[in-house]
Amino acid sequence: MEQPTPVAKRIDALVKLQEVDSKLDELRKIKGDLPEEVQDLEDEIEGYQTRITKFETEKKSLDDLAATQNNAIKDHQKLIVKYEEQHKDVRNDREFQAIAREIENQQLDIRLAEKAVRDTQYKIERKQKQVEETTATLEERKKDLDNKKNELEGIVKESEEEEAKLMKEREKRMKNIADNLYLSYERIRENARNGLAVVNVKRNACGGCFNIVPPQRQVDIKEKKKLVVCEHCGRVFADVEAVEVVEKKRTTRRKRVTKKEKEAEEKAKAEKAASKGK
Repeated sequence: MEQPTPVAKRIDALVKLQEVDSKLDELRKIKGDLPEEVQDLEDEIEGYQTRITKFETEKKSLDDLAATQNNAIKDHQKLIVKYEEQHKDVRNDREFQAIAREIENQQLDIRLAEKAVRDTQYKIERKQKQVEETTATLEERKKDLDNKKNELEGIVKESEEEEAKLMKEREKRMKNIADNLYLSYERIRENARNGLAVVNVKRNACGGCFNIVPPQRQVDIKEKKKLVVCEHCGRVFADVEAVEVVEKKRTTRRKRVTKKEKEAEEKAKAEKAASKGK
């Protein structure tokens, strides 16, 4: 019995590793986009929490500003009371007019401060509304995240035993492949959409990118004396699949004879027999 070449052994090791990786890929496909959706929701929730913290910080600053403005109003009111007391002790019209102007100034400052308080209060209410709306959205996203996590955990639980078994099998098969060849294999897999780094030639074409493989290269692939890769996609060729030729059997269909044709044939036979008798 002919012993397999070292190259054939390397190809066989790659084929076995590809088989395991393809099964793992199928298990991961079952999870679909759930892991990414869970991660996206977690990032979104973190963003909402950061936004709420920012709104609350801004609201607190506005609360402090409103408190400062209200204190300023109280100070202006105290000064008005003070100036009104001084009115009682004025000695001339000039002092009276000066105190009156101070009172008017304080009243103007109060009106300005009250307007500032109203503006600040409006901003506070807007911030509070933003906090409430963002909090409501956050709670909805948390529910969505819980649902997605439960769905993902259910799928993982169903497939974790098989995945663990395949991972052990993968580690075992990796040991039969040289480091540099394994790195090349992984690089090809990363660039391949279907995760196939090792393929067969099917109907004279690459099983990965479907480009035509020349006949001479197919001979080299069959001989397995060297590693042959697709010149278009870089995938490693394992073998050339034989094309089954199915021959269609010809079936002879009997000609259907009509009643008239049958009668005419019998009449001709009878006439022929009669002529021989004569």
